[in-house]
Amino acid sequence: MRKFLLFLVVMPFSVIAFGQAKDTLLVNPEFLNYNKNLDSLISTRFSQDPVTQDSPFVTGIDSTQNYSYLPDSVYISRLKRIPSVLELTYNDIVKRYIQVYTVKKRGMVEEMLGLKDYYFPLFEEILDKYQMPLELKYLSVIESALNPRAVSRCGATGLWQFMYGTGRIYKLNINSFVDERRDPYAATNAAAKYLHDLYSVYNDWILVIAAYNCGPGNVNKAIRRSGGKKSYWDIYYYLPKETRGYVPAYIAAAYVMNYYKEHNLSAHAATFALPASADTIMLTNNVHLQQIADVLKVPIEQVRDLNPQYRRDIIPGKFSVCPLRLPSEWATRFIDLQDSVLRYKNNQFFSGEFKLITPTNFRGKHGEYSAAPAPSGDMQKVYYQVKSGENIGHIATFYHVRVSDIRYWNDITKNRLVAGKRLVIYLPKKKAANLQIAAQSTEAKVSTSIPKDSEASGEYVIYKIKSGDTLWKIASQYPGVSDNDLLKWNNMTADVKIKPGQTIKIKRIN
Repeated sequence: MRKFLLFLVVMPFSVIAFGQAKDTLLVNPEFLNYNKNLDSLISTRFSQDPVTQDSPFVTGIDSTQNYSYLPDSVYISRLKRIPSVLELTYNDIVKRYIQVYTVKKRGMVEEMLGLKDYYFPLFEEILDKYQMPLELKYLSVIESALNPRAVSRCGATGLWQFMYGTGRIYKLNINSFVDERRDPYAATNAAAKYLHDLYSVYNDWILVIAAYNCGPGNVNKAIRRSGGKKSYWDIYYYLPKETRGYVPAYIAAAYVMNYYKEHNLSAHAATFALPASADTIMLTNNVHLQQIADVLKVPIEQVRDLNPQYRRDIIPGKFSVCPLRLPSEWATRFIDLQDSVLRYKNNQFFSGEFKLITPTNFRGKHGEYSAAPAPSGDMQKVYYQVKSGENIGHIATFYHVRVSDIRYWNDITKNRLVAGKRLVIYLPKKKAANLQIAAQSTEAKVSTSIPKDSEASGEYVIYKIKSGDTLWKIASQYPGVSDNDLLKWNNMTADVKIKPGQTIKIKRIN
């Protein structure tokens, strides 16, 4: 079965060698998928017109010039001359990927060549800091086509295509305002750490590249299935399909980034050229990128391209110190005009920032706020001043409202009330006037006399329970008494069941 698969891979190249059917370059689904990925990855603000299959950079190839169909010996010789710790193997699979870059995707390669002079020095500096092979920079070509805003179908983001979980493991800040997977500096540092960790596992850079693509779990599984072999090409057919093309694509990227001139490729100038170097300013205030662009009188697109990690064009410096990267001459002007930048249309860009809003329907324990809003319907707000000995149950009974409503309207939790406290009560407008007059016409709106069914006995009143009585109903007949008081005075628990004929004692409250 393996020989048959190998035949399928090798056969098209015999056709190419005889100058036939150039479209056979991409008959394999592996290559078709890679083709589509390049199309989506390169679509970026860096180019004036996103490159597509119909772009003049692709369709404008002179078909009479056979740029890529060179003898194998030429490719082998050139790969040998690339200074690389990683083994740059050559075979028919690698050759096909080289031809993807140099024939089918020439326009996209020229886009990347226009970006490499900005990104590669940055990558090399960080890789050198971690004592890593500098040629690992070519991984970014196949990961993102040097597009910091690239997002894969599965959500991998940025130049180094970090998934959310892996990004958080390597301390990349990801929130509604910032996504450091898109930050060239932060993401490259994280990628270098991740690659270093993988190398400590495999001690083989080619396996590290494979694991970076499909995860160490899949590489370990391929090693086990191959009988313990630890060479990439020995475990090739045990790897996931997409990873089989990953290492050949990496080798092809290394080749084309070193020998693009030999294939008549040149850098495609971006609309806004990225500077050879940029200065970093650390900000502790919230700033909108449009504020910077307008005050410095520079294109907003170029400010965004240098700071792609800010998802909403807002640098949230008040939450944590944030970097702003600008070309050197812009950075000097920004420092001189920083106060003007911060003031410029500040209310327009941050109109809803840091508002303290207090709910209007809350009466707090540590400050007086307006009462709860009136219930829906034709209701009127009235006030009642608590008399000595009254509890919330009595007042609710008098006004024909629920105890829970009085508690909500006045933000209170207990039945017992302090004499003199003013309560807010909402009543139907038709009844409000009459009830308010009735309440004001008596000194106390509920009787404080002892009910007929009870007897006075010194400090306590003895009450005989009738059919239908509950502790709450009994307590409501005695001013200032709650059902909890009855439980306490009679040594009863909350789950007690009272019966007709039973007597309980009720403490006198003067």
